Amino acid sequence: MVNIDLNEALPILLYIGLIVLVICLIVFVIRLTKTLAKVDSILDDANSKMNKVDGLFDIIDRTTDFAASISDRMISKITDGISRLFNRGRDLDE
Repeated sequence: MVNIDLNEALPILLYIGLIVLVICLIVFVIRLTKTLAKVDSILDDANSKMNKVDGLFDIIDRTTDFAASISDRMISKITDGISRLFNRGRDLDE
């Protein structure tokens, strides 16, 4: 019969467990590095596409600002004309 001393067996089991844990962590870090490289390339691609679309959005923004300013001027002139028309009626009554 083999007599096993726990004072000798426990550190051996702990070392084996730590070796397995370190190997698992190394594999995990390698996979994580590969995944981050893929994510980085995807983000670079998306960023370049967004930079291409930014010019289009700037053009649309300028166009809508121009259209809004023209419509504001037209509404202002129409409002001034209507107010002058009603003010003429008041001036004639007095």
